[in-house]
Amino acid sequence: MKKIAVIYKSHYGSTKQYAEWIADALDATLFEASKIKGHQLMDFDIVVYGGGLYAGGVLGAKLVAKNPCKSLILFTVGLATPEITDFTGTLKAFTPEQQSKMKIFHLRGAIDYSKLGMAHKFMMSVVKKEAEKKSPTERTIDDDLLIETYGKKADFTDKATIEPLVEYVRSNC
Repeated sequence: MKKIAVIYKSHYGSTKQYAEWIADALDATLFEASKIKGHQLMDFDIVVYGGGLYAGGVLGAKLVAKNPCKSLILFTVGLATPEITDFTGTLKAFTPEQQSKMKIFHLRGAIDYSKLGMAHKFMMSVVKKEAEKKSPTERTIDDDLLIETYGKKADFTDKATIEPLVEYVRSNC
């Protein structure tokens, strides 16, 4: 049996929820990113790392980008619709070689504006204003959804969406 670690970094809880579901499904050891050291990653056959998407990057990704892993699977959590979003710019912590060797999954998270910190509230207001500047025909589904849900709670987390990741680990690692 392969030794698997599921490691996450989460600001508001969606990434943590996904990490818990994934660790449970894979019978893996679960770590919050600050509770594991980089050199410990090599103790595991497979590392599944999850981080929220913030300002174009994966939260805490330097842990797995700067420390070798035998096999790395990355999952990101954000509000954007995975099927229509280009996430290539969010992987800047990883070299092209690292990106070519790891499998990446994008999952949808949640937002509660009442719990956002000031910096995140400001960023979301800027994104909303940019979306509103677009003509209705230029807006994406995510633009419309942001405008509609701005200032409210929106939860897109879905346990079923971890299945491709879980199946990938079971079948390919």
